[in-house]
Amino acid sequence: MCESVPVNEDWEKRVSAAWATFDDYPEERAAEFRAVIDALVAELPEDSPLGDFERACAWDSTGHSDKAVPLYRDALAKGLSGYKGRRAKIQLSSSLRNVGEPEEGVKLLTPELDGPSDELDDAVRATLALCLSSLGRDREGLSLVLGALAPHLPRYQRSMANYARALVDPEG
Repeated sequence: MCESVPVNEDWEKRVSAAWATFDDYPEERAAEFRAVIDALVAELPEDSPLGDFERACAWDSTGHSDKAVPLYRDALAKGLSGYKGRRAKIQLSSSLRNVGEPEEGVKLLTPELDGPSDELDDAVRATLALCLSSLGRDREGLSLVLGALAPHLPRYQRSMANYARALVDPEG
């Protein structure tokens, strides 16, 4: 659910069901999938950040980061927050990287490293690492990825976490 906007639970279920069929639409039918999302978005108030978010996701997922970027920005500007707001920031940063603006993705995601923790933490770090790599800051990106991976390892968590820190702070 989106904490910033009242949401109809039935609508959310139908959107989730539509996304569950995404793989049923090959690339040549991408417009059909976007039409399914557009029909659901049409049920929302015109100023709903959820509509912009879902449309951005549909464009992004069908290979059109350029069309997704302004929609993600609009969703965030209209107050999309909470879990979906964080998803929008991750996805916007990835799209910005895809359209040649990785520095803006870094600016958008860096504050998320210090935000409230949730299941999206590793996605924040992975996307931020990609943006950093696109800027030639590979050591910082690798540090983020190793730091995110370390807690999931059955052994060597402390060593990997230390190596991750050493990549960006050899003295520390």
